[in-house]
Amino acid sequence: MNAQTIVTPAGERLVLMSEAEYTALVEAAADAADNAAFDRFEKRLASGEEELVPSEIADRILDGENRIRVWREHRGLSAKALAEKAGIAKPFLSQIETGKREGTVDTLRKIADALKLTIDDLVG
Repeated sequence: MNAQTIVTPAGERLVLMSEAEYTALVEAAADAADNAAFDRFEKRLASGEEELVPSEIADRILDGENRIRVWREHRGLSAKALAEKAGIAKPFLSQIETGKREGTVDTLRKIADALKLTIDDLVG
């Protein structure tokens, strides 16, 4: 690196370098940040705090299907089993999945917990 240091009249030290060197430095910093984020994700994945989501699940959610139904089916649960795990009535769960009723924050939290998700995973 071919950098030059200058001192301003106020005593501030500045470093001058070519634009190409500056760009390379910024790109290296971005790469390091990306690598660190990837390492954190890998650790969370290994510990079970994160999971890989199949593209078909993401596609169904992006296509506007009910997130609770998509996740319930992905987890291999019947509506009855999810309702029992969440401590809510099956008809109420069915109404939430069909959009006839909205669940309260407390209800959505119970469903999210039963699906081993965060509430953010259920609300778009």
